[in-house]
Amino acid sequence: MTINLDALAIQVIVSTIIVAPFLWLSGRALVGKEKAKFTDAIWIVILGTVLGTFFAAIFEKGIIALIIQMILWLAVVKHFFDCGWIKAFVVTMLAVIIFAIVGAILAFVGLVVWTLV
Repeated sequence: MTINLDALAIQVIVSTIIVAPFLWLSGRALVGKEKAKFTDAIWIVILGTVLGTFFAAIFEKGIIALIIQMILWLAVVKHFFDCGWIKAFVVTMLAVIIFAIVGAILAFVGLVVWTLV
């Protein structure tokens, strides 16, 4: 059970920059702007990443670690966005969908720009 703290720090920073805005947008859309603050989204990503890494190290990246990580992420979303388990799941899934759409748009724009150059 070893955790590389340098890699964890980089993972927390990159995850926060990439995931927090999408989580915040989906939270605002589903639970409202009073409950879904951007700082809450940042804390969700930081705690989710750190706790997920910890449990992955304990259970050596098996199916048990995956299930625990999913439950922990939903619990953190539930706590910070002050919603139920189902709404936390829907907020998380909407964040994934928004991320995929933005990623596809950016890939398409990059492809178009690449072909024009």
